[in-house]
Amino acid sequence: MIKKRKFKFTTTQIILISFLVTIIIGSGLLALPISSKSEEPVSYIDALFTATTATCVTGLVTLPTVSTWSVFGQIVILLLIQIGGLGIITIMSGLMLLLNRKMGIGDRLLIQDSFNLNTMSGLAKFVKNVLFGTLIIEGIGAALYMLVFVPDFGAKGIWISLFNAVSAFCNAGIDIIAENSLCNYATNPLINIVTSVLIVLGGLGYIVWWDVLRVVRSRSSKNRRIFRHLTLHSKIAITVTAGLILFGAILIFVFEYTNPLTIGKMSLFDKIQVSFFQSVTTRTAGFASIPQENLTNASATISIILMLIGGSPVGTAGGMKTVTVAILVCSAFATIRNRKRATLFGRRISEEAVKKAVAVAVAFITICLVSTILLMATSSASFIDVVYETVSATATVGLSRNLTGTLDTLGKLIITVTMYLGRVGPISLAVALGSKNESQNVISEPTEDISIG
Repeated sequence: MIKKRKFKFTTTQIILISFLVTIIIGSGLLALPISSKSEEPVSYIDALFTATTATCVTGLVTLPTVSTWSVFGQIVILLLIQIGGLGIITIMSGLMLLLNRKMGIGDRLLIQDSFNLNTMSGLAKFVKNVLFGTLIIEGIGAALYMLVFVPDFGAKGIWISLFNAVSAFCNAGIDIIAENSLCNYATNPLINIVTSVLIVLGGLGYIVWWDVLRVVRSRSSKNRRIFRHLTLHSKIAITVTAGLILFGAILIFVFEYTNPLTIGKMSLFDKIQVSFFQSVTTRTAGFASIPQENLTNASATISIILMLIGGSPVGTAGGMKTVTVAILVCSAFATIRNRKRATLFGRRISEEAVKKAVAVAVAFITICLVSTILLMATSSASFIDVVYETVSATATVGLSRNLTGTLDTLGKLIITVTMYLGRVGPISLAVALGSKNESQNVISEPTEDISIG
């Protein structure tokens, strides 16, 4: 008797499906009358769009969150944001550990793939640290927000503070403060600082957290050379993140300095803090303290570049990622200087890392281009508005030049699919849908030189 071969999902396919199932369940809940403030169910396409933007921690919305969704609907959205930020695999693994259930090899492979880790050692501890660290940071953020929101909104300010803290840390950019996001608090230093810190901590990635803590604990308090003892990954993530935030803030400050529709009428201090916040929020956070449609074309272009790069790997941020871009730039300069190997901080970058970086960048840009072409074909919006929207969706940022709410059904579907593809990752999608690896025993094809450039 011939035994039927059982079909098994790959770990990457399970991750993709888990996000999809979460979105479907979330959209079903948001389509219920109880989720709407008016007690009239919203259209399913808007419920699907909202569930996707929350689960994919993007932040683009077709309906104002604060005025559309009831408390129940807002709770659903918050849960989707938290699940999307941490990943359903992490949350399920955390529940297993809470119930004292041991993690099998399959569970460990799932966690390894969901966080793109290179080893399976210490995964149980890693999951515990991720969950515990996330709750602590979000709790501190919520407590600090309450200093402003409780006096402004009363008891409701507690819920607003909690929602905003989770959304900021997960780089979701969805808020329940006002329909114009954080524009009413554009010049509030506490809101700017707390939101920026939450965004950066979520975007740096968990690996960087533990690496910094490891070095701090292992080094003497008198030894100030902490940076030297970090891993190459952490050095790249921290350096590129700091450099991009500073680079973006300076350019936005210069380009918007005399723009009366953004920061032109503000004091020097307010111009500086708003420029820094705009630079930080483009790192896939999506909160807006100034209307994005009022930015000059130069500032909008800088914002698009920052959105494309995004945050760092193994965190809550999206984009091509800081490490990916750093490897690409470093490899390009090494080629220009006729060097065989690319190096960063005195360490050689492996060819495998360069290949992965190229694959991620190509897949990411392809999604952006296809989405832009499709949206241009179905929308009468200007080119820069469409590019801003599609890059924001692919990089799971959530900033919009007031275009999202004007999209028709087809346009909403295009952005919905773009957000999903941007969140699950171009490489993960390629692996999940691709065929089996080619056998290593086959004869290699002959090599032939071609002209480049």
